[in-house]
Amino acid sequence: MKVTDRWHSDRLGQDITVARWGTYGVPVLLFPTAGGDAEEVERHKMIAHLMPLIDAGRAKVYSCDSVAGKAMAEGIGSPEYRMALFNAFHEAVASEVIPAIHSDVGGQLPVVVAGASIGAFNALAITCRYPHLVDSAVCMSGTYSIEKFIGGRFTDDLYFSSPLHFLPDLGGPALDTLRRRMIVLASGSGQWEDPGEAWAVAQVLGAKGIPNRVDDWGPAYKHDWPTWWEMLPTYLDDLLP
Repeated sequence: MKVTDRWHSDRLGQDITVARWGTYGVPVLLFPTAGGDAEEVERHKMIAHLMPLIDAGRAKVYSCDSVAGKAMAEGIGSPEYRMALFNAFHEAVASEVIPAIHSDVGGQLPVVVAGASIGAFNALAITCRYPHLVDSAVCMSGTYSIEKFIGGRFTDDLYFSSPLHFLPDLGGPALDTLRRRMIVLASGSGQWEDPGEAWAVAQVLGAKGIPNRVDDWGPAYKHDWPTWWEMLPTYLDDLLP
């Protein structure tokens, strides 16, 4: 049931890997945490927790390397390079990864995107930047103000990568499409969690009329995989036919 593919992305200036689990169902693209690769979700047992949805043919799950998140986590290059890489990563997902998913499923179906921590940031950004490609987003334990982890001066690359910055200026057909999407912002309030990050995003989304909801799972849920094992299957069960 598992297939992997790897190619060189000129946008990123490096290779990127995409992994897939399942044979049919709604395409679900999972973004890894900051330094994760395409198989992180399998090693950390998220795929095992999604297996009932996969086995039932409701979800066909994909994941790709967290190229920009890894550069941020490891301090690769200058701050300007790391900001540019986030912009390029989102462009690569929209122009390479999602078209590869479309080719695999045999049609241009909107995908459900999801992720935790920096993966939640990427899921939110892809949804807001390319709403024509996305059906809905599940953003868990999100870190959305990434500039504090990158440093350096604010650049256009960061502006276009960060929904907190570009959404207030968004209008036209892209906003019209985005208003027909659903964004879930889930968080615990236990160790290493900050529900305030989700509320800050919800305020920006709400001001633009974009459907969203914030769920605080409470102090028993910390910033770790067992929290996300419970969250993601619950939300996907709701969102998928």
